[in-house]
This record gives sequence, C-alpha cells and structure tokens, in this order.
Amino acid sequence: MLEEVERWLTGRSWSAADRPLDRLLDARNDTHGPSVSVVLPALNEAETVGDIVTTIRRELMEKVRLVDELVVIDSGSTDATTEVARRAGARVVHRDAILPRIPAVPGKGEVLWRSLLVTGGDIVCFIDADLKDFSADFVSGIVGPLLTDPSVQFVKAMYDRPFGDTTGQGGRVTEMVARPLLNLHWPQLAGFVQPLGGEYAVRRSLLERLPFPVGYGVELGLLVDSLHTVGLDALAQVDVGVRKHRHQDGQALGRMAAAIYRTAQLRLSRGHLVRPALTQFERGEHGFVPHTYPVDTEERPPMLEIEEYVSRRAA
Repeated sequence: MLEEVERWLTGRSWSAADRPLDRLLDARNDTHGPSVSVVLPALNEAETVGDIVTTIRRELMEKVRLVDELVVIDSGSTDATTEVARRAGARVVHRDAILPRIPAVPGKGEVLWRSLLVTGGDIVCFIDADLKDFSADFVSGIVGPLLTDPSVQFVKAMYDRPFGDTTGQGGRVTEMVARPLLNLHWPQLAGFVQPLGGEYAVRRSLLERLPFPVGYGVELGLLVDSLHTVGLDALAQVDVGVRKHRHQDGQALGRMAAAIYRTAQLRLSRGHLVRPALTQFERGEHGFVPHTYPVDTEERPPMLEIEEYVSRRAA
C-alpha cells in the first residue's frame, strides 16, 4: 500500500461514534447549514423501504433536525414500493417524471443522476433501499464529516457484509473485480473498504460536476472521478457497523462485474469497448443455453451541463 494511502487511512477513516449526534447538530447550528437531502433509489423494495424511511424520519427529522428532505426515486416498481415509501413519510418521485426531455434508461446511476434535479440539499446522501435492520447511523455517520470538516467532499460508508450466516463474505464483486482494479490502476483508492457500497454522502457542488454511469458502474465511476477532481484528502470513509441486504445470484453479479469493468476501462482509455455485451449460460432441457446481455455503455454528463438544472439553481 502506498505511504500516502496509509496516512489517509489514519486521518480520513472514522467510526460513526466519533461524531455523536449532538456534535453534528451543533455544527449545523454554528454554521447555519449545510442542508442535507437523503435519496433512496428503489426498484421493487416494498419489503424494506418502509422501515428505512420510517427510521430516518423518526431519528433524523423528527427527534432532531439533521435531515432536511427525504426522497425515494422509483425506477418503475411493480410491487407496493411507492405506496409503502409514501405512507412511511418519504416524498416519492418516479424516475420518468424527472427531466422528461431526456428519455430515461434502466439503471441505478440513471436514478441517482436524475435525483439531483428534484432535491435541494447542499449535501446529498444516497442510501440503498434494500437494507435490513437499518440504523440511522448509516446516514448520520457519513454525513457527519461533511458537516464538521469543510475540507471533506465525499464520504463512503464502510461495514461488515455477512453472506447468510457467514461473516465478511458479502461484497463478492468488490473482492473479485473492483478491489483488484482499484489497486492496480488507482492505488490511491486502495484504502476504501467498500468502494462499491451504495451508501455515501457527497457535497452537491462536487456531484454536479461529475458524469454518472447509468448502471452498476456508478459507484466506481463517482469514486474514481472524485479522486481526479478533488484529490484523495477530500475523500473519507466512516464505519457504520454491519450491512444486511438482499444478495443477488451469480449471474446478476456477473452482469454487475461487466458494467464495473467497463466503467474502469472507459476511464483508463476513454476508448471504445470491443464488444459491449456479456454472454452467460444457463442449463436448459437440452444442455447449456447462452443468454447475451448488453453492458451499460452510456453515461450522463455532469449536471452543470443540463440547462434545466442550471436554470433551477439560478432561480
């Protein structure tokens, strides 16, 4: 590991307990801000989204005023996600209702990018909607450094990821794809425990300058581009404990890995993929059957290049 990264681990890796809630509230009152928006991207998460929204509202909006707005961006759920989220107290916006001039494409990054147009916080905190046993520390922990240290721009959550009853075996794509890529090509980012984690908080002034991969590559893309935009010392991570969520099957992980590799490849070469597709195999009645899936190859431009966003900010 680079000496620079070892120093960074000492000075930019914290625990949520390092910044108690009363300290964060004092920081907000002393500086008259910044405001905080929490965004949950959701697609068929009716089983979990309600508990997450309820916890954030109760602990961080009603008991104390740390979060200013809580928005669920729905990607076209076919279950009761929108009803559950709205009933729990979130503002729910459908992906397709945001910036209709540009037709939406499927993908998590697409939803996160569009969320900047329907939120107003100086700090934007993204939280995945499939978390189980959710704790408000996931929000307050990663927002904390941004409220107390003006030099910090981007904070990722770090945590244990159990796989079933086995400790520390979650994050398979992280260990098999993302971590090797980062260590080999962006060694300054080798200190991030969960580089692909979906829980992170970023200053809007940074987010609006970054391109967004539309699919699963969004976390890697934002992390790498933030490094190049603001430097390692502006990035940080906070330990929030244990992350429990729904695990995807191996084929879904393969598609995720392909998208992440593509995101890295684009940033390494800014060239074209030889073949932006991934073929996987499933056993059928008469043997193995190939299924070919497109790999996300589209990225949304920095939000500051979108006329509607610039007009909204100027209003």
